Amino acid sequence: MELSQLGRGLVLIGAAVLFFGVLLVVADRVPFIGRLPGDITLRGDGWTLYAPLATSIVLSVLLTAVLSLMAWLRR
Repeated sequence: MELSQLGRGLVLIGAAVLFFGVLLVVADRVPFIGRLPGDITLRGDGWTLYAPLATSIVLSVLLTAVLSLMAWLRR
């Protein structure tokens, strides 16, 4: 592997980390994240269990679509 390829890979990894960091910062401002009808919240005395099932499915579909589009454009 050449150094230029390694450098490009590191830049892409850094861009991905930056993207996900910004996404986490603004996630509280997106109204539907974590509050979809399929998300499960159980509360008891001193404990809370949260299972974001619907949110996970929606994010999975969106990421699959975006990554598929990126792979298709790279051809």
